[in-house]
Amino acid sequence: EVQLVESGGGVVQPGGSLRLSCAASGFTFSGHSFSWARQAPGKALEWVSTINRGGDNTYYADFVKGRFTVSRDNLENMLYLQLNSLTSEDTAMYYCAKDSWKNGARGQGTQVTVSS
Repeated sequence: EVQLVESGGGVVQPGGSLRLSCAASGFTFSGHSFSWARQAPGKALEWVSTINRGGDNTYYADFVKGRFTVSRDNLENMLYLQLNSLTSEDTAMYYCAKDSWKNGARGQGTQVTVSS
């Protein structure tokens, strides 16, 4: 059974940082690309970042603007998203997704709230 469990969210002040984690199990982690997506209240799910199977190619949405860094550990079956310079517009539920961020398996999400 595919399982993805996100963690690391929380409440942070503007300009702050968080590191999100996604623990994967039930499949061959290294054989898949992964994405992070987010959904703010009342808004559609939007793509944030993608990392390829080997972790040597990464892709980001324009709004990231160098603030976020995606990484993975294929030995530990872990996916990460480092969030820096957070603003209120980054407040959302963040999900890790296997393969497709639109249609792939996702976890339950971890809430990021940016507030002073």
